[in-house]
Amino acid sequence: MLSYPTVRASLLFLAIAVAGLFVADIAITTANPWRDLGQFFIGVATPNFFSTEGLLTALLRTVAFGFVGVALGSFFGFLLALVYRFLPVRIFCAFIRAIHELFWALIFLQFFGFHPLTGVLAIAIPYAGIFAKVYSEILEESDPEPSRLLPPGTSAVAAFLYARIPDCWVQIRTYTAYRLECGLRSSAILGFVGLPTLGFYLESSFSQGMYSDAGAMLILFYVLIATMPIWVRPKLLPAYLLAAPFFLGEGFPIVWGNVQRFFTEDIVPFPIRNGEGLTGLSSWLGDLMITEALPGIWNTIVLTQIALVATGLLSLLAFPLISKHFGGPVRRTSGHVLLVIARSTPEYILAYILLQLWGPSMLPAVVALALHNGGIIGHLIGRQTNTIELRPDAPTGFTRYSWELVPRVYRSFLAFLFYRWEIIMRETAILGILGIYTLGFYVDSAIQNIQFDRAMILILITASLNIGVDVLGRTIRRKLALQTMPTC
Repeated sequence: MLSYPTVRASLLFLAIAVAGLFVADIAITTANPWRDLGQFFIGVATPNFFSTEGLLTALLRTVAFGFVGVALGSFFGFLLALVYRFLPVRIFCAFIRAIHELFWALIFLQFFGFHPLTGVLAIAIPYAGIFAKVYSEILEESDPEPSRLLPPGTSAVAAFLYARIPDCWVQIRTYTAYRLECGLRSSAILGFVGLPTLGFYLESSFSQGMYSDAGAMLILFYVLIATMPIWVRPKLLPAYLLAAPFFLGEGFPIVWGNVQRFFTEDIVPFPIRNGEGLTGLSSWLGDLMITEALPGIWNTIVLTQIALVATGLLSLLAFPLISKHFGGPVRRTSGHVLLVIARSTPEYILAYILLQLWGPSMLPAVVALALHNGGIIGHLIGRQTNTIELRPDAPTGFTRYSWELVPRVYRSFLAFLFYRWEIIMRETAILGILGIYTLGFYVDSAIQNIQFDRAMILILITASLNIGVDVLGRTIRRKLALQTMPTC
C-alpha cells in the first residue's frame, strides 16, 4: 500500500498542475494542425537522404562536438569530484550545470562567434558540473574495504588509483557512456543557434516545409543513438577522441578584443556604465524584474509544473509497454521502439516540431517535455517491473496494473520524477527561445537587442531558479524517504 505522505504529495502536485492549466496558454492556433501533422508523418515515412549535400558533414560534426564536449566535461568533472566535498566547489558546480547548454552557446556566440570553441564549451561546462556531482557520489559510495587491505605506508594517490577507482570503474564507465548519448543530443540542438550540426539543417528544412528532408535527419539521428552500443567501443574511443577535433570545422577567427569588451563593458549593467549610480541601477533592476524577470519566472514555473505532472502520468501509462507482465514479446519490442524514439529525441527538437505544426503556445512544450521525460521514466520503471515476480494466482489486466505493480514501483517512480524536476525546469526555460514566454524568451530577446547586461541577469535568475528546484526536489525525496537515485 502507498503511504499517506506519498499520496498527499502526489495529490498536491496534481492540484498545482490542474490550477496551472487555468492560467496557462494551452491552445492550438494553426488553421489545419492535423493536416500539417499528417504531412510531417508522411515526410518521416518517405525520408529524402540525398537532398542536402552537407547532411553527412552535419552528422559528423554532431558526433565530433558531442565527443569533444563530453570528453572535456568528464575530465574536468572528475578533477572537481576530487574536491567536491568543499562547499565553494559544490556551489560552483551547481551553478554551471544549472545553465542550459543553449544558454552557454548564446553567451559564447557573443564573443567567440561561430567558432568550434563555442559549441565545445557550451557542452563541456555544464557537463563538468554534472560529472563532478555524479562522480563524487560514485566515489563516496565505493567499498572502503580494498583500501584497508593495502600494505602499510601506501600513499593516498596509490590507494585511490589501485583501490577506489577499480571498485568504481564500472559505474563511472556506464554513467560516462550515458552522458555521451546526452552529449550527442545536446550537440544536435546547438544547430538551432547557428552551429553546423543536425539541428541547423533540421530547422532549415522545417522552415521551408520540406518534411521528407526533416524526416531523413530525424531518422539518421535515431540510428546514430540506437547504434551507439555497436560503434562506441572502449578500444575505439582513443581513435574517436583523436579524430573528433578535426571534424569540428574552422569557423571564423576569434577576435579577442570582443572577448575583453564583453566582460568589461557589455555585461556591466547599463546604469553603471552610464555613471548613474545606485539610484539608476535600482530603477533599472526594478524595470527588468517587473517587465521581464517576474513574467518569465511565472510562466517557467507554471509550464514546469504542468509538464512534470504530464510526465508522471505518461510514465505510468508507458511502463506496461515494456513490462513482461503485460502482453508478449512482439508488443514489448514495439513498446521498446516507441520509448527509445521518445527518450532519444531532445525536448527542444520535439517542441520545435510541434510549434511548427500547432502554433505558438505552451501546449507543444508540455507535450515535448512529457514525451521525452515520460519515455525515460517509463523505460526505467518498466525495467524495474521486470525484476518483480508475481505469485501464480496474481490477477491480470487492469487489476494487475493498479493493485500489483503500481504500488510496488510507485516510490521509485516518484524518486525518478522528482529527480527529473530540475531537468524539466532547465528545458522549460530554454524553450523560450522558440517563442514561449518563459525566461529563455526574455534572454533571447535581450541578446537580439544587444542588451547583454539584461540577458546575463536573466540567465543568473534562471540558474538560481534551477538550483532552488533541485534543492527542493532532494528535500522532498529525503522527507518521503524515497530511494536513492541510480547514477544511470
